[in-house]
Amino acid sequence: MRIFKSRNLASEFCKSGKVLINEQAVKPSRSVNIGDIIQVRKPPVTYSYKVLGIIGKRVSAKIAVEHVENITPTEEIDRLKNIQKSAFIKRDRGAGRPTKKERRDIDKLRE
Repeated sequence: MRIFKSRNLASEFCKSGKVLINEQAVKPSRSVNIGDIIQVRKPPVTYSYKVLGIIGKRVSAKIAVEHVENITPTEEIDRLKNIQKSAFIKRDRGAGRPTKKERRDIDKLRE
């Protein structure tokens, strides 16, 4: 259903038991049916998707998105946003290490 960027990544998640279909762990070759609920555990969030249609052949990601509905609860998404806000301070790539003043400002934000 094109939830992962590559087939290899999808099969790794399936083999490690992080993908559930209708609350059952699955193998990478598992077929899906219309109405199935797919749950993917990417700590700290568990994403949920509902299958709306079956695709007969490999298609582009833009078309594949039309056949799946993201039904992840808003609490899960909010949890991810809160963790991102509290744990990481965005710095531009190549900006180097923070100065002493910037470091103090970062520490104040974390408190």
